[in-house]
Amino acid sequence: MTATNKVASGTSMSVPTVGPKRLVIVGATGMVGGYALRYALDASAVKSVTSIGRKEFGISHPKLKEVLHQDFADCSALAAPLSGQDAAIFCLGTYTGAVSDAELRKTTVDYTIEFARVLRLSSPDTAFSFLSGGGADPTGRSRIPYARYKGEAENALIAAGFPSVYIFRPAYIYPVEPRKEPNFSYRLMRAIYPVFRALFPNQVIRADDLAWAMVDVVLRQTPERQSLVFENRDIRAMVKSLHPPAR
Repeated sequence: MTATNKVASGTSMSVPTVGPKRLVIVGATGMVGGYALRYALDASAVKSVTSIGRKEFGISHPKLKEVLHQDFADCSALAAPLSGQDAAIFCLGTYTGAVSDAELRKTTVDYTIEFARVLRLSSPDTAFSFLSGGGADPTGRSRIPYARYKGEAENALIAAGFPSVYIFRPAYIYPVEPRKEPNFSYRLMRAIYPVFRALFPNQVIRADDLAWAMVDVVLRQTPERQSLVFENRDIRAMVKSLHPPAR
């Protein structure tokens, strides 16, 4: 996989699933990861879910296996639980401004690369669904650190050798359920969300819809090796075509 393909708006990824899949989800205690875990556990196309994170999700389910892992700078200890997986949903991340620039890069780039390294060795045929962000810049020219770091992580995943890599670049992610917002801008966006959504529908996505799309795409058969980038409007199109009603 040497090139990343953009997905045309309205493009449907709807193709038959092939047998129950074994999924691993990283970051299930986060907003999007939590919805991804719930959807995966409810999906008949999912055989098992391995949740990897620093703390437990707090539910019990016959499909679910939770693995606690504190240091994502070294994922060598995850080789066994990552063995035999069919797909990975990677939602680990942090908010810009919540940590130092060095910590932001470590979380965004280093943790992604290290996890992908071990996963690729343990389950080389895994499909990888990655939560990036709107404005991610794979060229490295952006003045915004977050954009550069997300772009660097995208490049590393594409080069890692997975048969399929799906990169999701959402714009504003609406939390759906009440939560403590990380900063003022998020509090403001939540307050004006109904108006903002009406005026700029392609600049917002519900957290549950985003999570659903990230899981759904890896559950579907892919006929060839590919790397696809889904911008916010592409994600909304997926939800509209495959998961009505659109929101």
